[in-house]
Amino acid sequence: MAGSRASALRTFVIRRLLLMIPTMLGISLFVFLLCQFVPGGPIDQLRLQMAGGGAQGEVSSGRGSGVPTNEIPPEQLAVLEAYYGFDKPIYQRYFMYVKNLATLNLGESQRYLVPVTDLIKQRMPISLFFGLITTILTYSICIPLGIVKALRHRSVFDNTSSALIFIGYAIPNYALGAVLLVLFSVKKDWFPLSGFVSPGYADFGTLQKITDLAQHAFLPLICLTIGSFAFMTMLLKNSLMDNMGADYVKTALAKGMTWRRAIFVHALRNSLIPMATSFGNIISLLVVGFLLIERVFGIHGIGLLFFDAMQARDYPLIMGITVVSSALLLIGNLLSDLTVALVDPRVRFGE
Repeated sequence: MAGSRASALRTFVIRRLLLMIPTMLGISLFVFLLCQFVPGGPIDQLRLQMAGGGAQGEVSSGRGSGVPTNEIPPEQLAVLEAYYGFDKPIYQRYFMYVKNLATLNLGESQRYLVPVTDLIKQRMPISLFFGLITTILTYSICIPLGIVKALRHRSVFDNTSSALIFIGYAIPNYALGAVLLVLFSVKKDWFPLSGFVSPGYADFGTLQKITDLAQHAFLPLICLTIGSFAFMTMLLKNSLMDNMGADYVKTALAKGMTWRRAIFVHALRNSLIPMATSFGNIISLLVVGFLLIERVFGIHGIGLLFFDAMQARDYPLIMGITVVSSALLLIGNLLSDLTVALVDPRVRFGE
């Protein structure tokens, strides 16, 4: 039985991974066409710099066809178009782009003049750190809190915690971050104002590195956790209350099953299914979900990198981050399905 389930799991994963290929091709085509036809391409940026920084609204296409061509000599314009590949038909450019994607070549950033892959590798550990710690803290808080709130429904604890949860949920995390910085970094000087680590971090000892990282990450993690666990807590509470009143729980109690086992084994397991469906989607938030927090706390993660790329019209970097985040979203959906199958025994991989 275990062998057949393992075989079905392997087949399911392989089938889902194969289905990701046409999905990624569709995403890559959409992103490629979008960046080809929106205004403000690299040649347009060069023309604006030569003209003294005109308004971006004067540019009409990614190739710069909406700007007078006499600002760049024709022979230099031909060299630029050949350098950026604009001298080739659009389908050839797309096939070359897909070929580079297959070899994990995301191109070179027009702003930083380094490979996009290197920039993502440099920023990804920061976003992964905050994303993973936030996920662990969120589920560590919302699961026990949701259980207690469901078991003590309409009690003083339930009403008080619900009020605090909704207040925390209503406050934007970036606004909370600004308040915390003023209170604990400016007035009290307890935590650093910005950055992920202090200058000279590589020369610190092990304990000093841990302390420095914790001081920099404490306030951002508070903002991220408060904004994340409120919804999950109420979701678990409401789901558990529904399952506590379900017929299968009443039947189990009537047959002599203990109340604790009926609630914490059967009802709780079914209540975790809605939370499991959103588990994998957290992965996609590791890429661009913390933009405002990164802006407030001066953390150079993927979200801030994407924002800077949008401002600079750095299309290779925009396309690279979008493709990576899309791939992570697809992997997250696969993990969500696997998590649901782990929690819900009714799910069969072969079906």
